[in-house]
Amino acid sequence: MLSGSAILRVVLLIVAAAGLAWIVQSVWLHGPEPGSTAPAAATTPSGQPTRPAPVPPPPEPVRVVRPVEPAKEQMREPTRPVAEAPPPPAPLPADPAPALPPAAQTATSAPPDPAVEAEENAPPAAVAVVDLNTASLADLNGLKGGGAIGRAIIQHRPYTSVDQLLSKRVLNRATYQRIKDQVTVQ
Repeated sequence: MLSGSAILRVVLLIVAAAGLAWIVQSVWLHGPEPGSTAPAAATTPSGQPTRPAPVPPPPEPVRVVRPVEPAKEQMREPTRPVAEAPPPPAPLPADPAPALPPAAQTATSAPPDPAVEAEENAPPAAVAVVDLNTASLADLNGLKGGGAIGRAIIQHRPYTSVDQLLSKRVLNRATYQRIKDQVTVQ
């Protein structure tokens, strides 16, 4: 066991080493402080003052530039192409042509394509609903906005309700909000 005087000596050695390290760092590594006075001017044997050697400016600190990582949401979903703006409308002629009677208009225009007309009047496409207890890994990973969540969902089976994805801590709330309309439990 160390006596009190031995402990005091060890502490004094540690303090001395820390002080010495501070002196070495501040003087030797960083050079003199900007506001410190210069040493006395030296003279040559003939009595003329010597010019001090030019001191190069300190090197500029190196800045490390790290690439910015995209958010996880941006990495999961591919970017969607942006539709181009429609061309501006053509200027109206100064002398409008006389309007054709309705019978003449239908005779000159082509009949509408039934497939195009059905597509325009169709309701929005329904999202396929996937059962949490029976869906395959590929089906669960294919949920829009979910990413690779299939393995976590399969590990926590069986489910009695969709809300158990949150209560069992399978998904975070943001992912759950994106996929909750695409899944069901039967």
